Amino acid sequence: MCSDHLCGLVVRVPGQRSRVGSSVVPDFSVEQWVWNGAHPKYNFHYSVHDHHTGDVKNQWEFRDGDIVKGSYTLVEPDGTTRTVDYSSDKHTGFNAEVKKSGHAAHEMSHHEFGGN
Repeated sequence: MCSDHLCGLVVRVPGQRSRVGSSVVPDFSVEQWVWNGAHPKYNFHYSVHDHHTGDVKNQWEFRDGDIVKGSYTLVEPDGTTRTVDYSSDKHTGFNAEVKKSGHAAHEMSHHEFGGN
């Protein structure tokens, strides 16, 4: 199935299964990839701020031909914020810069030990 922008075919053939720890991981190989598309171009963004679960994150990304740039930010369980700015192109490959901000805030645990 092809459109004006993309035509591709990926065939995956199951191979041997590998054991990693206690899990069995299927081993797949790509048999064929055909790209007959026009100049690939997209952009997207989203954000989540869920007060119930504490899930706070956002991401944006755009692609123009062989160049991809983006960023994502998330609030870590310790309260710090991690931001990853990334880019990729055919000359320099994938590059990411990771920044952490804020101060870790750990909840104090209160344990009571019984005994006489």
